[in-house]
Amino acid sequence: MQKVKIPVNSFEFGELSPAFTSRVDTDLYKAAAKKVTNFLILGEGGIKKRAGTSKIYKFGHTVGANRIEVRIEPFVFSDDEQYIFAFSNEKLEIFFIDPITKAVSLIQTITQDVDSATLPWTTAYLEQFTYATQADFTFVCHPNFMPRTIVRTGLTTFEVSTYEFDTSADGTKLQQPYHDFHVQGTTITPSAISGTGVTLTTSANYFTANHVGTFVLIHEAHCEITAYTSPTQVTANVYGVIRQQLGFDALQTVAGSSRVITTHPHHGLSSGASITIDRADGVGGLSANQINGTRTIAEIIDENTYEFTAGSTASQTEIGGGAPRVASTASTLEWFEQSFSEVRGYPSAVTFHENRLWFGGTPAQPDYLWASASGEYFNFDVGSGADNDSIELSGGFGAFSQVRHLVSNRDLQVFANTSESFVPALTERPITPSNAQVKRQTPYGCGYMRPQPFDGATVYLQANGKMVGAYLYNDAELAYNTSNIAVTASHLVKNPIQSAVVQGGFNRPESYIFFINPDGTTSTFYSLRTERKAGWSEWTTDGKFHSVAVIDQRLFFVTIRDDGSGTDAFFLEEVLVEMPMDFCGDYTGVAGVFDVSADFADGAVVKVVSGTDYLGEYTVSGGEIDVSAVKEVTQAYIGYQFDLELTTLPIDGQLPSGFMTGDPRHISMVTLDLVDALSVSVNNKDMVIRSVNDDFSLAREKFNGRKEFRLLGYSRDATVTISQSVPFDLQINGMSIEVIV
Repeated sequence: MQKVKIPVNSFEFGELSPAFTSRVDTDLYKAAAKKVTNFLILGEGGIKKRAGTSKIYKFGHTVGANRIEVRIEPFVFSDDEQYIFAFSNEKLEIFFIDPITKAVSLIQTITQDVDSATLPWTTAYLEQFTYATQADFTFVCHPNFMPRTIVRTGLTTFEVSTYEFDTSADGTKLQQPYHDFHVQGTTITPSAISGTGVTLTTSANYFTANHVGTFVLIHEAHCEITAYTSPTQVTANVYGVIRQQLGFDALQTVAGSSRVITTHPHHGLSSGASITIDRADGVGGLSANQINGTRTIAEIIDENTYEFTAGSTASQTEIGGGAPRVASTASTLEWFEQSFSEVRGYPSAVTFHENRLWFGGTPAQPDYLWASASGEYFNFDVGSGADNDSIELSGGFGAFSQVRHLVSNRDLQVFANTSESFVPALTERPITPSNAQVKRQTPYGCGYMRPQPFDGATVYLQANGKMVGAYLYNDAELAYNTSNIAVTASHLVKNPIQSAVVQGGFNRPESYIFFINPDGTTSTFYSLRTERKAGWSEWTTDGKFHSVAVIDQRLFFVTIRDDGSGTDAFFLEEVLVEMPMDFCGDYTGVAGVFDVSADFADGAVVKVVSGTDYLGEYTVSGGEIDVSAVKEVTQAYIGYQFDLELTTLPIDGQLPSGFMTGDPRHISMVTLDLVDALSVSVNNKDMVIRSVNDDFSLAREKFNGRKEFRLLGYSRDATVTISQSVPFDLQINGMSIEVIV
């Protein structure tokens, strides 16, 4: 028999997938574990028990079977004006974080918008909607409803309204995006060039009853559909005049003739038709007044050319006329329909980037992006294509590629269900209509979970829910690459619903990203990219984690748990470093009796800690906990203990004859390097920190240093399991394991 001491001095790679249990030859195996539950992985390599949670608010919603029913998101106006939005079925509850006391309180519940309409986000939409925040405004997007605007109107007041595009100064133009949805070759014919009650007739079936209230754009005129007649005919109000801008110098005169030859592509006119011309310059001896005005078509030359009769005879043959416009009731191919509507759907994604509001991906235009005019978040008029005008882009991903998320990072990152792309940022000038382009990068596709900037990359969930990708720009390749950061712990990726990032919290310098899983667990990932350290762990609770949000490095959860009433409910809770348990409170009592009725119902089974003493497990009765029989304390932490587990991978090492893999072996002793420990168990053997001759009237002191545990038993896959029988702080820097083979 041989005795070997094996150091396990780091857990920096966290919990590994069961598929790695035989990779004893790798550095990964030597600095990881089989199970890491309710620990934070530390940058130095050790692990620390996570903090507990404190109850803030009990929601009134009935718990159902949906993946998410209460979704919390941050709204930060400034350092001292911070809020939590809690979205639920047709409801928005808003919590204010007091800048002085840090207390969180409900300040407003909204169930209707400013027009008294029901809020559009139902339970079915909660997982899928996206949002973007700028100053007092939050824009909420989903393909099944027009974007909603949540506006902060005062320190503690908000309102919800339907997003509305700006109107031009003359009131004739709604500054929204349009698209030619009609089949190529389909024309539209107006019965008049302006006014109300104008009949619009298409050459092929196009309209539905749902088009009522939408706009079509005929040349430069915006036409609001007011009534539906048939698939080829509707009635509309025309704002402005239906007229077409001709090319520069589109007119030609012939000396001695009053006829003017006109180049007018796809004019749709017939001989004898009436047209109205404006903005024409004089040409061939004809004055502007002799050309502009109402004229009659004298002859059709071809589909792009005709002659009209001017008010006088030209004195010379000449091409000119400036840039005239022609108004007529002719059939035209140049017509478009608004992009966002009940008929075509609404944007799936939204963000702010380079002082523009960006929308992405409607059901009818799934791979399109739209950006507002610069600094004008309600103006999406493409105008003349000037640098500050609105932008419209097609990603070219294909009809089955739906944009799901937009992320403003180093570039504008575009996440679709089939691929990842970006709109490049330029070093010397901003994105404009003339230089904007979409570059496709990786082919994995993105799920509904909101991507998060994290440790220099953007972390997103693959569309199949099985991979978590880090989307990172490679300066050497001048392109983005996606790496699977969950390859070592794929079993912890359970098609998560939501994520949030803590950049240095819990009195620690590390950054963590938290993923809410449908089974109520939270998968936690930490990364130190520059040091090539990263690892996963899992958080559980007495109940379920349901939603997550981070504000100013404060971590909030919505949980599902029973407060003793016998029925599960939703609760808003915050992770606090001083809390040793979940759903925990710091209570003040009298002679060992504590009133907990504000948080627990009768029948709740809780544990009680006071200072460094564990006072036991109690059942709430009459709204109180009475620990006086054990100790008449006046302060105590009362809550639900959560399970703690660190299980090593099968302990292995290399002997002169080779690895001990598969051989029967006995772990005879485990030495833990502990920090501030009051309770720890090794393979169910509790640590003893008091001797029979100690003075039990004195408070117990936390243990720091190395503690030995002697064990029994043989196994071919011998492991060490660290747990805790009572809820106290615990940090493990490493361990030394003595193995007999």
